[in-house]
Amino acid sequence: MDRMGNSSVSPAENGFSDWFSQLSSENAVEELIQQPLVQGIDDHLIEFSEALRTVAKALRRVTEGKAFAQAEAAEWKRKYELERARNMHLENQVLSSGGHCSELNDERAENLVDQTVLSNETGEQCELCSGKDDICAHEVLQAGEPDSASSGVQNRMMRKASFKLSWCCNGEKSDRHKHDIVSFEKGNITTAERSSKQISLKWESPPCTVLILTKPNSTSVRILCFEMVRWLKEQKKLNIFVEPRVKTELLTESSYYNFVQTWQDEKEMLLLHTKVDLVVTLGGDGTVLWAASRFKGPVPPVVPFSLGSLGFMTPFHSEHYREYLNCILRGPISITLRHRLQCHIIRDSAKSEYESEGPMLVLNEVTIDRGISSFLTNLECYCDNSFVTCVQGDGLILSTPSGSTAYSLAAGGSMVHPQVPGILFTPICPHSLSFRPLILPEHVTVRVVVPFNSRSHAWVSFDGKDRKQLGPGDALVCSMAPWPVPTACQVDSTNDFLRSIHDGLHWNLRKSQSFDGPRDP
Repeated sequence: MDRMGNSSVSPAENGFSDWFSQLSSENAVEELIQQPLVQGIDDHLIEFSEALRTVAKALRRVTEGKAFAQAEAAEWKRKYELERARNMHLENQVLSSGGHCSELNDERAENLVDQTVLSNETGEQCELCSGKDDICAHEVLQAGEPDSASSGVQNRMMRKASFKLSWCCNGEKSDRHKHDIVSFEKGNITTAERSSKQISLKWESPPCTVLILTKPNSTSVRILCFEMVRWLKEQKKLNIFVEPRVKTELLTESSYYNFVQTWQDEKEMLLLHTKVDLVVTLGGDGTVLWAASRFKGPVPPVVPFSLGSLGFMTPFHSEHYREYLNCILRGPISITLRHRLQCHIIRDSAKSEYESEGPMLVLNEVTIDRGISSFLTNLECYCDNSFVTCVQGDGLILSTPSGSTAYSLAAGGSMVHPQVPGILFTPICPHSLSFRPLILPEHVTVRVVVPFNSRSHAWVSFDGKDRKQLGPGDALVCSMAPWPVPTACQVDSTNDFLRSIHDGLHWNLRKSQSFDGPRDP
């Protein structure tokens, strides 16, 4: 540091004379060129550039937020001016009609009721909505017939106004929230038309095509597959699809299985949901995950048979497959809608959020961890653009309710019924004792960002597969996918779930307390 900063010292004192004398030789010049920069300058430059990038991103977010706020303010100003002009027009009508105020108020209330009913029927976005799936309040005046003019005015002033709260749908017809209708009648909030406890599937036409997916490298699964394919063809007259690997095994066993169909490439696989009525899985939960990953969009009903070591999603026993399939093909059956997460990776080099990798659909969980690095992960988490927390530890799990009994449970998360709509936010070995797991609603979007001051990269995996690296500035965006995985139930969703945690986890299994000893008087 004295060599660079102290200019008052003579060159001889710092050894500059000897240094210049060595420049006469070519070897000394080459050694000088190959010498590294002063230690510490590179590190400071890197930190300074990262700080500048962080500031630039913060300024960009502030600018975008300001533009959004200005646009929203302009829209509210326009609505206010329209409402003000309408009120002035009504006042002018009242003055010109000689004071028939009560009749105009009644007419205005009737028009408002008609407009509310019309907007609910057509599913169009109301003017009071913010543009998202929010709850709007439509003011409806439902006053009774007055006994006299004076009493009618007094009743309208004393009675509470009635409201109806409905879900907005962004100007489009949507059935997303038709099962939850909230009403506000005379100041009392009630809910009506709640979704039923169980979901039933009834065939409008008999199923014709079945897809069978099997666990590989298992002799018992292969034997069962041969028997099931023959039985479904001979007894039920169904068209049968299998994987290319399974078709090769069937044809190796016998040429009788020439009727079995398969697909040639990924493009045909993406269109398989348009041909298949039912999916049968032979294996454990891993086979169900594999079956769900084969469908990037809608998923046919899945009938999971248990041939694995541990199964929370496979309630059917393989030895009774004929009885089960007879009941399922005849219908109706109870099903569980298992929600999936839809994930995108947005790199720091992307020019916009539309330049992303994905989507990746997961049935269990998305895991962000530190990989082989010895440093703690440093992850900034946002929920609908609201900052949640900074995760410092081994990583983070974003799980579905179906995946709550998997990695999330081992990391300290709660077990959740598969039909509870939500996203589990579970840290992995956090560096804080107060960091407890969360359960977020299904409609939120979770964004996990690796900050520029992170000491290492992060790694993300989807249902334990497709492992990808996340560098500083990269983000993972997760939301609930619109295509759930419908799985058939042996009894019903709740019964199957409770039985699975009792049999698979031996949940709350303990010896009963004996009756020997003193008793309460």
